[in-house]
Amino acid sequence: MTPALELRHFTHDDLAEIRQTLIDVHADVHAARMTDDAFRQKFPWFVDHWGGNPGFSCVIAYDGGEAVGFAYGAPGAPGREWWRGHLEPVPAPGEDRTFHFSELMVRERWRKTGTAERLHRALMEARSEALAALLVDVTHPRVLALYETWGYRKIGEDQPFPDSPVYAVMIADLPSA
Repeated sequence: MTPALELRHFTHDDLAEIRQTLIDVHADVHAARMTDDAFRQKFPWFVDHWGGNPGFSCVIAYDGGEAVGFAYGAPGAPGREWWRGHLEPVPAPGEDRTFHFSELMVRERWRKTGTAERLHRALMEARSEALAALLVDVTHPRVLALYETWGYRKIGEDQPFPDSPVYAVMIADLPSA
């Protein structure tokens, strides 16, 4: 059953207002792993990095006044798209504009309710780019399979940071189905 949630859209200009909310939801979602996972502890840096992009876009789901999940990302820098080196042939100019879908998190109580898909759709429906790209930890095959049901396809693997997991690189055509 999908709960009645309010989805609110935010941009780069709203980062100061939503930053702590994103950090709090992340800390709740990953509470069991935060103390021994140095990469997850860097999440505030990632929020600032993504939120610092002028094209940053975020959707937060609220149940009453409680933030229950979020999705965010930003346009990829031309020539630095996550699919580079994994996709042949390379999309033609104009067809290579890419939105990097960076984070999707839903608190435990709201999982398996359709909240994740609603957040994803709300974030993607406003995008004008030709492609969406995301990275999924390869040790989470169920998450990878979920994204495949949303139209993404795996095109390779990458480890963007020495202390990060190995990720499946996935892309989807926009607009989403």
